Amino acid sequence: MRAVVYDAYGSPPELRHVEEPACPRDGVLVAVEATGVCRSDWHAWRGHDPVPVPMVPGHEWAGRISAIGPEVDGWEVGDRVTAPFVLGCGRCATCARGDSQVCPNQAQPGFTFDGSWAEVVAVPAAEANLVHLPDQLSAEAAASLGCRLATAHRAVVDRGGIRTGDVVAVHGAGGVGLSAVMVAAALGASVVVVDPSPAARDRALRLGAREAVDPHAYDGPDGTARYLRDMAEIDVSLDAVGHPATAAGSVRCLRPGGKHVQVGLLLGQAAYAIPMDVVVSREIQVLGSHGMPSRSYPDLLELVTRGAIEPAALIARTTGLEDGPAELTAMDVASESGGIVVLVP
Repeated sequence: MRAVVYDAYGSPPELRHVEEPACPRDGVLVAVEATGVCRSDWHAWRGHDPVPVPMVPGHEWAGRISAIGPEVDGWEVGDRVTAPFVLGCGRCATCARGDSQVCPNQAQPGFTFDGSWAEVVAVPAAEANLVHLPDQLSAEAAASLGCRLATAHRAVVDRGGIRTGDVVAVHGAGGVGLSAVMVAAALGASVVVVDPSPAARDRALRLGAREAVDPHAYDGPDGTARYLRDMAEIDVSLDAVGHPATAAGSVRCLRPGGKHVQVGLLLGQAAYAIPMDVVVSREIQVLGSHGMPSRSYPDLLELVTRGAIEPAALIARTTGLEDGPAELTAMDVASESGGIVVLVP
């Protein structure tokens, strides 16, 4: 099959022919119809989030089952499916509680085994991880569900507990941040976005934010936090970037008793990210959020199928798998503020 592969951290990724993966006994093979380009793929390629090499990137995808392992029931060849980027083992106590997104035995395509920038991807523990896709959702739109929209949905709904009328701040308007805007606005929240990019702020406003703030206009995160606190009582704030400055700004902008949800991966920078004096003095709740389990997909898909959110609105462009290497290396200088890029094998 064709796949994009990098052989070492930072080495030029290449489109080449490789062996198709073996079908797991408890899993399936999926013929990939669309797969997203995510900054997490770039972090892995650059060695910020160490992975075994050589590696096929890609962890958000949609496709059709092409082979089924002998231990799998309830699925058929040809079923349209996706799966979370965190694949639980389906056997441990954590998975039994429904928390496969933090399974201690988890697998992740593109990080612990070859991912979806290929014509075929393997999915272990299929019965615990596979998600049926509705017919009306295109493969390209569904590719955004596995990481960014799913991650945002859990952060906003399950961790943030956002309710109608809440004021929500989203720090960072990349793929996850824009997804969080869509989900929070669909649930009746008033959303304020913080991002230095004019294009990102404009896109956030089109996707449902009531206001978009340039942090450079307020002397950085602390000044921006003061502006946000003066503007409104912020009930929930998300760091969708994963940087000590944005994490601290997210905490500082909250009302007393508010919730900070850390979504962006700090990747070794976490030690000094959270201002604990503010956490204590205002009794701030600090919550982590990591992906979303397969059991929560029906709630997200219900928002999609009734038109409350439109995943396709996140897509900037669709291109071929052969452009994957260039898309990965372009992230050295480019952000996701213009929207998601989707590869079609």
